[in-house]
Amino acid sequence: MINTLSPPHADLAGKKYSNPHYFQIQHRITSLIEKYLTIEKLNNRLEDLPLQFENPRSRPWKTIDWGSINNEQVIGINLEVFLSILVGAIDTEAPIRDYTQTSRQYLEKIHPQMAHFVGGILNEDGNIQEIGLWEKEERQHTPALIKVYQQLKGEKITAKLRTVRGYIPTDDPHEDLYRHGLHRVATEYGATSLYLWLMAHTTGALQDVFEQLLIDEINHMTKFWGFGVWLFPDTSFLNVGNILVKTRSQDYKCNSLLRTLKRMMEKLNWKSWTLTNKATLIFTFIYTMHRLMAWNNSLTPDYLQELFGKCNRIMRGSAPLLDEVALAHPCTTLLTEIRNQE
Repeated sequence: MINTLSPPHADLAGKKYSNPHYFQIQHRITSLIEKYLTIEKLNNRLEDLPLQFENPRSRPWKTIDWGSINNEQVIGINLEVFLSILVGAIDTEAPIRDYTQTSRQYLEKIHPQMAHFVGGILNEDGNIQEIGLWEKEERQHTPALIKVYQQLKGEKITAKLRTVRGYIPTDDPHEDLYRHGLHRVATEYGATSLYLWLMAHTTGALQDVFEQLLIDEINHMTKFWGFGVWLFPDTSFLNVGNILVKTRSQDYKCNSLLRTLKRMMEKLNWKSWTLTNKATLIFTFIYTMHRLMAWNNSLTPDYLQELFGKCNRIMRGSAPLLDEVALAHPCTTLLTEIRNQE
């Protein structure tokens, strides 16, 4: 048997730099965004959602050489700052069960299939009977980040399970879901931008880890975004901005996006970042949104209706939940027929 040298590890962001400056990092970020956020790839992820309603299957990760991860694979950022970002990401990703169950509760009255995809199915005792696909995929993130931290730092770390804002219903479930859904999409967009940025600051096997995290976040963000555009076709950017920035009222326990963003940046040790690090992350957020808006403009009503309008299969137990809210749902006819058969 002839032994050959393994081919060099291809950098997913393009040209490698040992000590990149601002424009070199920006070029790497641009290359990654243009590679992973094409309209074709985003449409593919959205078109996958109805298939997952019927036959949910987790995406397998590619093989990662965990043992080869080392400090030299971190570029363009101070190692200690990089490690603090990892800690913040770990703590943010950790309470995935709370995230999924909160979203499931907002969804179950409006769209049981999406509630199943996100939060699974509960038994009569209120315990998880089947884990949702979103949770199955997202729950891999915290262990992966912990493994990376331990490989780089040489120390074990435990995630801090912070308290997540829970289900806070009002007398308008449709509006509740709209508000919650916007924050969920915004969170996925933030994670997508962060992992793109981290990929631009890493090489080798370390970059491979962030690629897998990124692919998951793009997948989930795309599904939530496109589904939301279909479910709430009459929304406007003015309304979106108003809801994301402001709370509903003084006594409504719902944090604004600005508070969420501030908390996230504190977790990521933003104050310790260099000006270049801050500027390149802001660039990542802006250019990512630019690409997403181009995709959003391609989501025609006919295209979305073809994907989601048939409602495929209504889960057992959804009929008793039907009320006035269903009148605003695109599947009103089918849902009404189910109710009339009760």
